[in-house]
Amino acid sequence: MIPPLPDLLLEPLVRAALTEDLGPNGDATTRAVIGPDVTYNARLNAREGGVVSGVQAAVLAFRLVDPALTVTVMHADGAQVATGDTILMIDGAAASILSAERVALNFMGRLTGIATLTAAFVAETKGHKARITCTRKTTPGLRLVEKQAVLHGGGSPHRYSLSDAILIKDNHIAAAGGVPQVLQAARDRAGHMMRIEIEVDTLGQLEQVLATGGADVVLLDNMDTDTLTQAVEIAAGRIVTEASGNMRLERIAEVAATGVDYISVGALTHSAPVLDLGLDF
Repeated sequence: MIPPLPDLLLEPLVRAALTEDLGPNGDATTRAVIGPDVTYNARLNAREGGVVSGVQAAVLAFRLVDPALTVTVMHADGAQVATGDTILMIDGAAASILSAERVALNFMGRLTGIATLTAAFVAETKGHKARITCTRKTTPGLRLVEKQAVLHGGGSPHRYSLSDAILIKDNHIAAAGGVPQVLQAARDRAGHMMRIEIEVDTLGQLEQVLATGGADVVLLDNMDTDTLTQAVEIAAGRIVTEASGNMRLERIAEVAATGVDYISVGALTHSAPVLDLGLDF
């Protein structure tokens, strides 16, 4: 059970989307053709199977447009749905439902797509300890909800921002003068609660990291499967290992079999297809 996001954090995202969609004069079509006394019972349905995410945002969209709407959740975030399943029921003024429809569907389609793709990656790790995690390759402004969708799909969290942890990449190493120098600088400046991860491209760099010490996690970047296997053997449980780069769905099972602890996948958030959902009266 993934705890919901605080409405204090989610509401500005949904409110901004509604403001963008309604424009300065509101829903011109609905105002012109739907009377204020017309009421309907609507269903937000899955038109293909997947793992639900974005319910919280969709509910908030309807309620921000019209607090009098009654929204009933039939399948919560993280639930598996099949084609034709009803995820939400919305009762009340037809004009309000129609004005909130697109924003609700945009959030749910995008986030359910991410959760569904994440679940597919997670399924490929069955029988191994590797956990699927995401990256910061997210839609600007939507990182919070996109990473929440990864959690709904069974994935694991990674950094939410640059301030969460120290992640030393190849450019940091080059600018600092080498692996020992950059790790020494990180240790000198990091607080006792701050974890340190360092990216390596070769087994030689990994040996340097282990010899120098000071890192909590090593990111094994763009290594082929045989090299990943050797890296895990060299690490020998002395440091947490994370595989990254070129992590396609069809490759995940063999990467998980190397024994890595985490597999980070940018595609979860930058390439997930939108799941087909629809609102039916």
